[in-house]
Amino acid sequence: MSSTHIQIFDTTLRDGEQVPGCKLNKAQKIVIAEQLDLLGVDIIEAGFPVSSPGDFASVQAVSKIVKNATVCGLSRSVENDIKVAAEALQYAKIPRIHTGIGTSDSHIKFKFNSNRDAIIERAVAAVRYAKSFVEDVEFYAEDAGRTENEYLARVCEAVIKAGATVLNIPDTTGYCLPQEYGAKIKYLKDNVKGIEKANLSCHCHNDLGLATANSIEGVINGASQIECTINGIGERAGNTALEEVVMIMKQHPALQLDTNINTSMLYGISQLVSDNMGIYTQPNKAIVGANAFAHSSGIHQDGVIKNRETYEIIDPKEVGVTESAIVLTARSGRAALAYRAKNVGYELTKLQLDVVYSDFLKFADVKKEINDSDLHEIIESSTIYQELR
Repeated sequence: MSSTHIQIFDTTLRDGEQVPGCKLNKAQKIVIAEQLDLLGVDIIEAGFPVSSPGDFASVQAVSKIVKNATVCGLSRSVENDIKVAAEALQYAKIPRIHTGIGTSDSHIKFKFNSNRDAIIERAVAAVRYAKSFVEDVEFYAEDAGRTENEYLARVCEAVIKAGATVLNIPDTTGYCLPQEYGAKIKYLKDNVKGIEKANLSCHCHNDLGLATANSIEGVINGASQIECTINGIGERAGNTALEEVVMIMKQHPALQLDTNINTSMLYGISQLVSDNMGIYTQPNKAIVGANAFAHSSGIHQDGVIKNRETYEIIDPKEVGVTESAIVLTARSGRAALAYRAKNVGYELTKLQLDVVYSDFLKFADVKKEINDSDLHEIIESSTIYQELR
């Protein structure tokens, strides 16, 4: 049985950039977009053109340089938004307009002071107008996670009839549990007339730490696109992390889901985005964090030295990391000390190792982490090493 291709829709340049204080200029957006294109993402959401002249110019510039991916511009269900998005995308080889409206009762009542039927009318009008500019129109049902399924299905049917090619089902507030979100996607897959004419897309936020799990449940239940950002950056607690969903699908072939992503570029593009946005990536971040392939526990270090797969399910090289890191601390054992000592030029005998290890622990109790220069100092100052070398 062949695998299902899952499209990766990267919104680092739009939703990811909504982090306070992390505005990218046009030149930075171009550099990141070029790398995203090389990475193999299927769609690059380049920005929200109507939001500012700078964003318009950035979307237009990205449209000109992207060679392979679809370039997407966001809009509200407002004619001027849609028109401006179309103008910004005019140079794109494959353009997409992403338009939509809130569909939950909360949004309908408090945000729009409207009713369900009127919202459907606005959604249909927006998709039809967008369709007059481009063939590929994605519709987002904002706050779909808290939208009643039967009504959401009505909205989806209506916009498909109007020409929508992609249906974005956002868990805008990050509220859904994985089984709940997966069931919502399955309900739409099973109950929306004409669903075969459009792709379902997962757009999950991480307010409860469930964005990755929800996105995976979504594609397991019939969605064919995941909307995500590098490093999981985004408004509030962030978005689904691209590197996480991609590696989950790669490491679990039984899911029969694949992507076009060149995973060896993941670490490099993570660093690029972090540096340009000035956003610190936490060390324990899955896949791309500084500690993702670092081992400091003696038991773990011994296992990894003997066989990497003992404690690592991913070969670091698969994501662009040179090698696993054996970090020397007071929790490290003799095997780790001997391994690191060998790397800096010392072949310690068992007797030497026993004595040096005792000296090492005293040093490590004072200093949290032992680097190579510390290691030279510890070994060279050891009496037993000087006597036996």
